[in-house]
Amino acid sequence: MRFVNRRAALAAMAALAATASSTAMAQQTVTLRLHQFLPPQAVIPAKAIIPWAQKVEADSGGRIKIQLFHAMQLGGAPPQLFDQAKDGVADITWTVLGYTPGRFNKSEVFELPFMSGVAEHSSRAFWEYVQANAADEFKDVKLLAVHTHGPGLFHTKAPVTGLESLRGMKIRGGSRVINNMLVKLGATPVGMPVPAVTDALSKGTIDGTTIPWEVTPSLKVTELVKNHTTFAGKEGLYTQTFAFSMNKAAYDKLPADLKAVIDKNSGIETAAMFGRAMDEGDRTGREIAVKAKNNIIELDVAETQRWRRTAGSVETDWVNEMKGKNIDGAKLVSEARALIAKHSR
Repeated sequence: MRFVNRRAALAAMAALAATASSTAMAQQTVTLRLHQFLPPQAVIPAKAIIPWAQKVEADSGGRIKIQLFHAMQLGGAPPQLFDQAKDGVADITWTVLGYTPGRFNKSEVFELPFMSGVAEHSSRAFWEYVQANAADEFKDVKLLAVHTHGPGLFHTKAPVTGLESLRGMKIRGGSRVINNMLVKLGATPVGMPVPAVTDALSKGTIDGTTIPWEVTPSLKVTELVKNHTTFAGKEGLYTQTFAFSMNKAAYDKLPADLKAVIDKNSGIETAAMFGRAMDEGDRTGREIAVKAKNNIIELDVAETQRWRRTAGSVETDWVNEMKGKNIDGAKLVSEARALIAKHSR
């Protein structure tokens, strides 16, 4: 009888311990460190990352805390951010894929000249494209979102009114694909992360930069240069690609209900939210240049076609390079364009 009672008591204690453990897990609070390279007032931090963090905290009932580190406050350089998420230096990072040349080969297709325009549409397309064609490039992280910015254009000290006026200018490019395009167009590319643009323009290291309108206010570009060159048609000269990534171990350690919160705030709608922020920022950035009475040059259809033809060999170069890596680049270009068209309807 004593043996039966003892066994029942042990079973009751085990059940109590399991309940206590389950309750503790359900009440677990975690702090996730989010690291990115722009100041907090820039468009993506202000209009996408900070609202995302606030929503995750609210959806989790305050059990997930997002600790924000802007402008590389945790150390390192922007090209190291993807690895910081992979290696656990930070729990979540946001960065430009082109800052690590040759690493995200299949994702580069969205950077090709005149590929896309509206960032919300191309960001939805890019998420779907990655899931179908480039998921292996992100296997070392928990991918929260990928996205693009809006139409890329020139911001220069001297006006760029046609192909001939660009020749010989030192222009900042944000990725190897964009730098190759600048070479084809006759410019001298100078590669650097976007936070370095302000200093480079101030010191005369570069004559101009390729960036979308949205980032010009935080970099004071409309104060440092007075000329901006845009193109006819829906597509911009180029775009860049971005990844919002989480450390796998940090995600795996979360209890199931908190994983669900992260999952709810990941994927195509999160990609679209980042893209929308870029589109809104483009409108604001352009309005600032207009109010400053800067010179906004809109190349006509005929001149834009000259640029398209000249820059077209960048796509050929990329397809041939991918062929050497056993990647069907032509197929990827076709799929990317089809997805952009699908999400632009």
